[in-house]
Amino acid sequence: MKCYVLDTNVLIQTPASMDVFEENQIVIPLVVVEELDRLKTAEGEKGANARKAIRRLENLCQTGNLLEGVMLENGGSLRIEKNFIDVQLPPELPDNMADNRILQVCLGLTKNQDIPVTLVTKDILLRLKAQLVGLSAQDFMAEQVEEHEKQYHGRTEAYVPEELFKDFKKKGIPCDYAYSGNPDGTKQPVTFFENQFVTIHADQSAKKTHLARVEGDNLKKLDYRKTKPYGISPRNTGQYFLQEALMQPAEKAPLVIVKGVAGTSKTFYSLAVGLEKLLNHPTGEYRRILICRPNVQFDSDIGFLPGDEQEKISPLMRPIMDNLEQLIDSNEEERYKDELELQGKIEELFERGLIQTEALNFLRGRSIEKTYLIIDEAQNATPNQIKGIITRAGRGTKLILLGDSNQIDRPFLDERTNGLSYASEHMKGSPLCWQITMDMEECERSELALDACKRL
Repeated sequence: MKCYVLDTNVLIQTPASMDVFEENQIVIPLVVVEELDRLKTAEGEKGANARKAIRRLENLCQTGNLLEGVMLENGGSLRIEKNFIDVQLPPELPDNMADNRILQVCLGLTKNQDIPVTLVTKDILLRLKAQLVGLSAQDFMAEQVEEHEKQYHGRTEAYVPEELFKDFKKKGIPCDYAYSGNPDGTKQPVTFFENQFVTIHADQSAKKTHLARVEGDNLKKLDYRKTKPYGISPRNTGQYFLQEALMQPAEKAPLVIVKGVAGTSKTFYSLAVGLEKLLNHPTGEYRRILICRPNVQFDSDIGFLPGDEQEKISPLMRPIMDNLEQLIDSNEEERYKDELELQGKIEELFERGLIQTEALNFLRGRSIEKTYLIIDEAQNATPNQIKGIITRAGRGTKLILLGDSNQIDRPFLDERTNGLSYASEHMKGSPLCWQITMDMEECERSELALDACKRL
């Protein structure tokens, strides 16, 4: 048995965290409870999660005395610790700070218990201070996924027999016939996931390739390979795969996850397909395009900014406007000769309600139906936020998560704990989820952007 002391930021990011430590002791310092009380009225996700954690403590309080400890359903126990206020810390760590009060509790438990004590916190500096005073400390790892290089990419390559390769477009190819080559020349079976994209090579002439996707036990040709959404043509393999996932109807592909470095046209292509569905070939599949960015997160307080909701979030949506300018007027030489006319065309889309932008906190509690829903910069969302977003998708809605897990701006998140990577790893193999990771070489923004992606 072990003892885990939880920091406030763990409960704020994952309110259910107190129930995932199996048959061990969970200790919550009283100062953490006080911080939850202070945060319970905060706007957005931070306040909501504080209230969830408080309600969980309230439910546990009904089963016994939290100061003495109560049993959890998983066989562990939980208690609130108010003692150890006299434990001495180094003079450079004043005991009137909340973080240092948590350290006092950990030190006191270590001296008064025979079981190992570990501080669990998302704050790397608090983990560092814990080590300085001889304590064991770790990150909350229940929501961590594989390292970036080992995460699911949604695409792979394989070889198939030459005779099957010739009839691929008519019949497809059973997955059992696909293999990868080892350096020693031996063949190795390939493990595929549903909806995975595959570049297949003829084994007798490897330069011959087809683009395919996994459907059941077969490799099928792409349905939308020759499509040009809103006049846009794919420029590389990744964009062919991306187009296939985005063009599929919501009934078949309600969730699309797109990862990749800046400049690989993730947002641009997503908007192009949305405009194609709404304007060029309006079949009634979607009522609107709804765009959100985690820069306006569940836990962001935008109330201090002037203006209505749209005016408050408009600076954060400027990258969306940049992409719309390129799509609405594809003539690069003429595009900016009449700025007012171009702006008027974009404003008309918003005035007609065809495109809307919202703060993510307004998605809470809603069921969004028949909507082409784009979450841009999804790597800045927490796993808990991504869960909330995905569960908001109603009938006929297509949800598209876009982002680059190497460009995270939010504290306490990294490439293994952000919501985009979390969703990617947990949704791989789902028949309702299509994924594609754009390669660095598929950056199409500019030669400088590609060079910077490789060098910086």
